[in-house]
Amino acid sequence: MKFEVILIGGGPVGMMLAGELALAGVKVCVIERLKETTPYSRALTVHPRTLEILDMRGVKSQLISKGRLLSRGHFAGLETPLDFSVLDSSSNHTLFLPQSETEKVLEEWALSLGAEVWRGFEALSVHQDEDGVDVKIAGPHGETTLRSAYVVGTDGARSLVRKSANISFEGTDATFTAILGDAVLSDLAPMSVISRITEKGLVSIMPINDHIYRVLIIDMERRNISKDEKVTLEEFRSSLIRTTGSDLGLNDVKWMSRFGNATRQAGRYRNGRLFLAGDSAHIHFPAGGQGMNVGLQEAMNLGWKLAGAIKGWAPEWLLDSYHTERFPWNTALLRNTEVQTLLLDVTPSITELRSMLADLIQIPEANYQIAAQISAMDVHYAPDAEAPSHPLNGKRFKDLRLQLKDGQLINSYPLLNKGTFLLLQFHSNEPISGQWETYSNLQVLHASLAEADADWNDVHTALIRPDGHIAWAISLSEANPMQKINEGITRWCGDITD
Repeated sequence: MKFEVILIGGGPVGMMLAGELALAGVKVCVIERLKETTPYSRALTVHPRTLEILDMRGVKSQLISKGRLLSRGHFAGLETPLDFSVLDSSSNHTLFLPQSETEKVLEEWALSLGAEVWRGFEALSVHQDEDGVDVKIAGPHGETTLRSAYVVGTDGARSLVRKSANISFEGTDATFTAILGDAVLSDLAPMSVISRITEKGLVSIMPINDHIYRVLIIDMERRNISKDEKVTLEEFRSSLIRTTGSDLGLNDVKWMSRFGNATRQAGRYRNGRLFLAGDSAHIHFPAGGQGMNVGLQEAMNLGWKLAGAIKGWAPEWLLDSYHTERFPWNTALLRNTEVQTLLLDVTPSITELRSMLADLIQIPEANYQIAAQISAMDVHYAPDAEAPSHPLNGKRFKDLRLQLKDGQLINSYPLLNKGTFLLLQFHSNEPISGQWETYSNLQVLHASLAEADADWNDVHTALIRPDGHIAWAISLSEANPMQKINEGITRWCGDITD
């Protein structure tokens, strides 16, 4: 096989997954029908947890240099904003950046690691057997068939991979549509922001730069138009006038699109050698700017597991854990976008409900809970049943400040740049068994906390997964810590004695 994994679809999710696989030494190819990155970006927000995982791979700073950091977000456009600055994170903010820019950075990263990106090629069919997957593609020089060990569909709502895998796409059709577009609005002062909901509908206007604005409109007179009907300039202008009272100096529309609130999720994220990630696995109304972020987090979850299966160290249960871990969190995502959609109604009762909720999320604890949900900072996975019990098991790994034996102070996230497991040993003079130094998928570090942390003060040793979640942690009170460490590493990282 020329490639070990083929990814069908080269948006941000496909590029992120390509980078993850290439980082682990996997021969990976992205099949993308577009010859270049589309300049039209639905997604504009990179959320805190996504910034954390990008920080773990060393690409966060590059993205930040291209965008604008914001400390606030929203839930259904309520008047009370969500405060991300109180999140316990080194990325307690969102990044306002067009999806096209995020995609370009991730593509460059993947290419630098050795991934191949075949642009101008379209996948025609996908067929799996016991030994691999055949992908027929059409390109500039005709049709050909590629073979790989696995295929991942990052190919959107109409996913060829999902259909080829005979995976259901369950949910509901759209009950309304909205208009999205980027335009020059010359009557607005530079960097103006508008968020308004009236009996005429909802309008949200955000600056992309000093001249161009992102405009989202739910026009009550046009909300029942099919999403397949093309948006015209006159419709865009008239909807803007109805919802704001003016066309705001509309004189140059870069692009326009219509989309609905259809909500669907794949019945499973894996069938044999075929996997789904991003919009191929779930679609929803883009409330809160969560869609791209969740897809990138899925790529982070899946990449190292696929790499482990290809390299031969992954236990059998690991690939199946992709669906087990991600499916319930994505179900929760669909529910929160449906709740936000309900709150976009302009009836008097919903208007009153919006006012009540806006008051409620002024309570810091309530605001924090919703901010953690929208930003995906609350995501945690079920603790490993075979590991000693510890409150940190399955939780996200935050960027700890560590002190090394020589007194040097470092942050922990750069330790994950290589995409391997990280074994952190604290508060112990007992040396870790030297055999773990021979693992290519494991770093071993003896350090202490540079700053007291209530969650970590009793930790003897912890194993951090490549995706920035804690596989297991062992308490200082553990009677036989070395045995538990040996068992935990063998379970998660493979057994080199095999």
